Amino acid sequence: MFAEPRALSLVSQQAMNTAGMKSSQQIRLLVIDDDKKLCRLIADYLTPMGYEVTLVHTGPEGVEKANGGAWSAVILDVMLPGMDGFEVLKQIRKSSSVPVLMLTARGDEADRIVGLEIGADDYLPKTFSTRELLARLRAVTRRASGNVPSPEKDSREAEIVVGKLHIDPNTRTAVFEDEPLSLTPVEYDLLASLARARGRIKTREQLLEECRDRNYEVFDRSIDVHISALRKKLGDDAKEPRFIKTVRSAGYMFLRPED
Repeated sequence: MFAEPRALSLVSQQAMNTAGMKSSQQIRLLVIDDDKKLCRLIADYLTPMGYEVTLVHTGPEGVEKANGGAWSAVILDVMLPGMDGFEVLKQIRKSSSVPVLMLTARGDEADRIVGLEIGADDYLPKTFSTRELLARLRAVTRRASGNVPSPEKDSREAEIVVGKLHIDPNTRTAVFEDEPLSLTPVEYDLLASLARARGRIKTREQLLEECRDRNYEVFDRSIDVHISALRKKLGDDAKEPRFIKTVRSAGYMFLRPED
């Protein structure tokens, strides 16, 4: 499962020596998992890295905590007492776009797809390593904050306008028909990537590489799930698209108004 306690302790001690100065820039992390031992290991590992970790162990308590505070990210287990992780995520998504990293006991594709459909930003099987956990957390929080390395990092990017859709890369926000879109960090990245390339096909591999900061299995369906969520928020129809067109055996294309 997770790293052995002794090994984890050694890693954490090393991290404390190099990251103790980061305490003034702590990242607030909520962990919702009924495995108390795993929760303690996560907290012991991440606290010296500059994370302020809060632990809760039931679904209802997780919803209350998630909706009652300002969090940088949430780690959410699928199997929880009182309310499962999927329902917890639904409740969180009603009022928040906080990055959510879901934990699955077996890494089942079905669990991953359901979580992504509801609004999870990423997932980890419970066989994860400490390094992988840290890398995923850094990726989702970096995306959410907009602190993404870019050739144009030192200059403001121009607003992307496609018809009544306005995307501001500087604030990572999107407005459609004068109404702000509530997008997860991954959904925003996909929308911006497709809109920048409007009229040109983007392959799934290109989108995965640009939007998720991680390597994927060849048959990973996560892009399709996020595209489906984007279409719903845009009021788009896959059969008669106004915005995102599926190009069979190739990928996706964002349509120009004249198309």
